[in-house]
Amino acid sequence: MEKVRLGRTELYVTKTSFGALPIQRISKTDAVRLVRQAYEAGINYFDTANMYTDSEEKLGAALHDVRQHVVISTKSGATDKKTALEHMELSLRRLRTDYIDLFQFHNPAVLPDIDDPNGAFAAALEMREKGYIRHIGITNHRLAVAREAIASGKFETLQFPFCYLASDQDLELVRLCREHDMGFIAMKGLSGGLLNNAAACYAFMQEFDHVVPIWGIQYAWELEQWVDLAKRNPRMTPELQEIIDKDRRELAGNFCRSCGYCLPCTAGIDIPQAARMSQLLGRSPYRPYMSDTWYAKMHKIEECVHCDICKSRCPYGLDTPALLERQLAEYDAFYAIHHND
Repeated sequence: MEKVRLGRTELYVTKTSFGALPIQRISKTDAVRLVRQAYEAGINYFDTANMYTDSEEKLGAALHDVRQHVVISTKSGATDKKTALEHMELSLRRLRTDYIDLFQFHNPAVLPDIDDPNGAFAAALEMREKGYIRHIGITNHRLAVAREAIASGKFETLQFPFCYLASDQDLELVRLCREHDMGFIAMKGLSGGLLNNAAACYAFMQEFDHVVPIWGIQYAWELEQWVDLAKRNPRMTPELQEIIDKDRRELAGNFCRSCGYCLPCTAGIDIPQAARMSQLLGRSPYRPYMSDTWYAKMHKIEECVHCDICKSRCPYGLDTPALLERQLAEYDAFYAIHHND
């Protein structure tokens, strides 16, 4: 498989890499089998996080005996030194390894204070000095924090949402990372499931030779799809560009990326799904959303207490309560026509 130099880390990782968030949703047996199949197909980079429940444990079970042949990154949302150290030590045990290739600060609202002796950055420096982590990066959904991270020169990689719906500002981040010799790891390459043409997504990523997309993989067919694309290595064509242009027109403006940082909801609303229901109805099989279960889930929106906590947490600045109200109105209109289909 094609490999990419991950900025100044000098780590060479497969351009097609494995995002391990989804494997927390499947059994350990199935997860270990899937991860091992990915490794045997040539994928050498696996990304997880402390907060992904048992994802680290499953990766450890699948890869501990081939550890020297793979690159593993994990993350912590800790803001103080004590908790960050605890998270790193827990990750090492779960991953069944004595080092982490890339430790990432997990979507901090503000840049970690690199001079705070009791802060999380001090923990990362200490663990790097001891050899337990080898490189330090950061993930984020906020343009301002991402720009600060690049300018600081203290982080070797940036993980940021990036797909063919990218704005000019997103593209600028990619350019800045190249200029600063900083690895760029692309998450949400399918925009939370809204993009459904894998070949178009793959070809777009190939336009950026220093970008490493991590595809979230839960099923064998998803793995097979990305492995096949890596073998065929399709590049941009007029036909694929037409698909991209159509999606850009349909999904232009503010829409929910399903990052989940709005949760938990005070009223128990499934915000990441409900807030993009109209897109899901138009871009995927709609019958599952016509069930009594989904009707009840959508009508939880009527129980919104307008605390605005979700709005304050949204890294994209969405007016989440207003968005939910619009989505419910559109859902009810669709449901009235199609629920008896």
